[in-house]
Amino acid sequence: MFSGEVARDRVVPRDTSKTLKPGQHAVAMSEEDMVRHLLETGRYRILTKLVPRAIAPFRRPEYPLNGIILDTETTGLNARKDEIIEIGVIAFTFDATGSIGDVTGIYGGLQQPSVSIPTEITRLTGITDDMVAGQAIDMAALEALIEPADLVIAHNAGFDRPFCEAFSHLFSGKAWACSNFEIDWSSRGYEGTKLGYLIGQAGYFHDGHRAVDDCFALLEVLAREVDGSAFTAFAELYEASQRSRVRIFAENSPFDMKDHLKARGYRWSDGSDGRPKSWWIEVGEEALDDELRYLRAEIYRYPDADPPIKRLTAFDRFRA
Repeated sequence: MFSGEVARDRVVPRDTSKTLKPGQHAVAMSEEDMVRHLLETGRYRILTKLVPRAIAPFRRPEYPLNGIILDTETTGLNARKDEIIEIGVIAFTFDATGSIGDVTGIYGGLQQPSVSIPTEITRLTGITDDMVAGQAIDMAALEALIEPADLVIAHNAGFDRPFCEAFSHLFSGKAWACSNFEIDWSSRGYEGTKLGYLIGQAGYFHDGHRAVDDCFALLEVLAREVDGSAFTAFAELYEASQRSRVRIFAENSPFDMKDHLKARGYRWSDGSDGRPKSWWIEVGEEALDDELRYLRAEIYRYPDADPPIKRLTAFDRFRA
């Protein structure tokens, strides 16, 4: 592995002690030559250390829209009872085609929860009770970044959005997008959707497990151009965020059909969050008719079945 932060003109002597003949001299090899040599063998992959982008001194007018990449660390998985202990935010500009401009702001802060941080959370995040003791997220700094945002992006928006909205009204009424579920990563050659897989396959490594570091890593993956294509992962994500989706509730479906629904991608709602107590799925508008036909023919077996539906935009999606 070689870091992109190492000086380009650094030279390393080639180990020729076993092949040099009398009178011959060792040949110096630059880092660039070393990388090229290793890649040409076909036996190595080189990862470059990701260097976070600096805040731009001014915003360029050709990128008029404001985006946010956000990550949270919490005391658990339940937004109704668990708490945020760290939040990381990167603000950036972009245009209507999905081209990313510049980083315009960064914030990372810790928050002391009302309970001790569980051991498992400390193991996963590295955040301890001592680190958060007396700490509080700077709401003024957070508001300065969130308030003008046209789109808030999280790598698991279904997790982060409920926590953020429970934490502050700043996040209510914002359009959200999920970089995990709203990008077809497999068609882009990625073998998984976890951030660690994405950043590694993009050719980088980074200091993970802290919120701001993960935000910078996601920004680079979203902005990455492959094979000269300008249609980046972020352009795909922004386009997806502009389309409405439809949530279909297979209400009163036969109990013995639950395995069929689950296999098709339906998820169970127990009704505690205000949704109907039923299996449900979310599809694009273009897939609505096909999904209703499936339910009527395969699940209800009644041609006039009319399961409830709810149309969603980025302002509604990923809420609790």
